[in-house]
Amino acid sequence: MTRCYHLGVIIDFHTHIFPPDVRDRREGYLKRDATFAEMYTSPKAKIATAEDLLASMDQAGVDVSVALGFAWREHELCVRHNDYLFEAAAKGDGRIVPFATVNMTADEVAVASEVARCVAAGAKGLGELRPESQGWDLTGEAGARLAALAKEHALVLLFHVTEVGGHEYPGKYGLQLGAFYRFAMEHTDLAIAGGHFAGGLPFAMPEAPQVSLMARADTAARRFLYPATVYQDVIARWGAERMLLGSDFPLVSQKAQVADVRAHVAEEQAQALVLGGNAARLLGIDGDA
Repeated sequence: MTRCYHLGVIIDFHTHIFPPDVRDRREGYLKRDATFAEMYTSPKAKIATAEDLLASMDQAGVDVSVALGFAWREHELCVRHNDYLFEAAAKGDGRIVPFATVNMTADEVAVASEVARCVAAGAKGLGELRPESQGWDLTGEAGARLAALAKEHALVLLFHVTEVGGHEYPGKYGLQLGAFYRFAMEHTDLAIAGGHFAGGLPFAMPEAPQVSLMARADTAARRFLYPATVYQDVIARWGAERMLLGSDFPLVSQKAQVADVRAHVAEEQAQALVLGGNAARLLGIDGDA
């Protein structure tokens, strides 16, 4: 049976929310996790909750948001954050889709059990995955286990991918472009998305074979990383069918990111795919054609 996907839907595939305890007791978490400290030491670094996200969605006209976990080093913190995402999804009445997170360096049985628990609770994917921030190798044994879990549970994998060159910023490093490329090429049967235009993979590695590559790229934080011409560069190389709207909320407002796509992806069908049609297909969200 062929599914139809509503091309008018707007889905933000890349947002971040934290439990209120993380926001209220930030200092304690800064001491507990090095990656969190790198990204959230500055008081200007916003920490949003589910309520903040839902309010933003109402303002921006976003129908559905993927809420991503954080790449905590401690398994316990991953579990607690996952619990909050499921709570948020329940409160959101279908508008928030949870992506859980795990650290592949944790006990193998514990990780497999947590992934199974998250799937049962409604997780559609794992992300935002930052293997190098957590101390594991995506192209090694841990990556193979991740791929097996994703295949077993039909999960989407969303990675932070570091762009080649460019300026320094907190949280830039988490997965080198080459490692993402090798993993995506090895696992073309998996649903894989690269944050931040997949680190520029569509145009940063023109010499690398990409014919069989099936990875998607989201638009998260475009204004801080690439010129607006990146939209057409990616569409020319990968097609509009592999681009996903992503804001990186609360770093970038959802309203601004939707407007950015509308301004720079002019063709009507391509724009509809990027704004939500592609994500609806990937997440299995049905609608009217």
